[in-house]
Amino acid sequence: EPLAEAGSISFSLRIGPGEERGVLVSVVLEEDGEEVRLVPRSRGLYKGAPALESDWEALRRTWEQSVEDLESLAFDAGDGLLVPAAGSPWYMALFGRDALITAYQTMLLGSEPARNTLRALARHQATVRDDFTDAEPGKIPHELRSGELARFGEVPHSPYYGTADATPLFLVLLHELWRWTGDAEIVRELEGAARRCLAWILDHSDKTGDGYVAYATRSTEGLRNQGWKDHYDSMLFRDGTLAEPPVAPCEVQGYVYDALRRTAGLAEEIWEDKALAADLREKAGELKARFDRDYWMEDRSYYALALDGEGRQVDSITSNPGHLLWSGLLPPEKARAVADRLLGERLFSGWGVRTMAEGEGGYDPVSYHNGSVWPHDNALIAHGLACYGFHREASRIAAALLDAAPHFGYRLPEVFGGHTREEESKPVEYPTSCSPQAWAAGTTPLLVRAVLGIEPDGPPPEETGPEGYLREVRAPKSVFPGAGDPSF
Repeated sequence: EPLAEAGSISFSLRIGPGEERGVLVSVVLEEDGEEVRLVPRSRGLYKGAPALESDWEALRRTWEQSVEDLESLAFDAGDGLLVPAAGSPWYMALFGRDALITAYQTMLLGSEPARNTLRALARHQATVRDDFTDAEPGKIPHELRSGELARFGEVPHSPYYGTADATPLFLVLLHELWRWTGDAEIVRELEGAARRCLAWILDHSDKTGDGYVAYATRSTEGLRNQGWKDHYDSMLFRDGTLAEPPVAPCEVQGYVYDALRRTAGLAEEIWEDKALAADLREKAGELKARFDRDYWMEDRSYYALALDGEGRQVDSITSNPGHLLWSGLLPPEKARAVADRLLGERLFSGWGVRTMAEGEGGYDPVSYHNGSVWPHDNALIAHGLACYGFHREASRIAAALLDAAPHFGYRLPEVFGGHTREEESKPVEYPTSCSPQAWAAGTTPLLVRAVLGIEPDGPPPEETGPEGYLREVRAPKSVFPGAGDPSF
């Protein structure tokens, strides 16, 4: 009989000379006394992902590892909806922002992750205001847990709604799914959820009266910061002082701008609501004009990280404005300045774009959000650079990350150190980085999409389903200028 103790299982066996014995260990996972159903491999979330052919081993092997990791993170969020968990080992749960961005990053691999993510999150969309969970009507959840602490109300994750960006990202992904598949039925199915998202953005998200989406937790157990950089010290002025909430991060305004424009297209083409479409386009135009006036820092030729509760610019130089390229919020004349800053020596380490520029008051290359390198952050930046026509810059970021990948066994981690190539011959590991992690695994597909320019051509096709997807992607090393060259 085995002896089970905390952290170990031991067996006492009598084995004679030359005798062989095999021990088979079977583990049954249970929740509330019921066996947890495992996902059959035949139902894998990314089983139809295209293969990639490349003469660049780092790219090919990182792509293969990414698809494998995405598959390993798939879990049943209810009623057979397979969605990507945020990451292992700490975040094996449904996270709104993470699942939405991962599904966007991996549209090249298939549409099911996007469909399932949207449906799963819509089921948990907030309907009332609740201070303990930071819920407000129409808000998309940040995190859903079903453990003991959540069940007994000791933590607010049942679900918790402390995120300023999941709600606009829901609308961005819904439109992106339609772009790639032409699936008008799901746009009609989720019309109510989408309209409630709009209502939250327009009626509940402005905490300061200046027209921007901002956050300030009301929960005693809530997150201080509720953008993607949600560590407590991620919103810093250039002198290292903490910004006090309500805080309106710059990239969240970009997501809102993109959501308004995209939803206008859905309203006009699918919901046949031209009045709503016109109103949303007008609001998007007003946001674009206000944003450039309020966030642009003339003395630094760059956009502020955020506005604080008093409307002051949180003036650190960070990677966040790079997301504005993805959202399309920047005027062309300012986009060049942002691109140059992102690839400048203070932000670009040679392994990727840092979250904060060297020399800022809060800079630390091994901090979580103030100088480290996040692969998914870089992928969104590279995608945005390509959208603005900065293809060389996008390729440079892609090449840097893929040069880093072999040092992590071809599995890009959640985050790694922001040290330069001159300081360290290989990227420095972050000790508590999730591995695998969903949007880190989604990095390579989005980089390939950005560099090769793989986009839906023209209006969405009428037919839906995986048959419209590529079965193979070819990406020779030559399309990534500077690969392997730290001086590029």
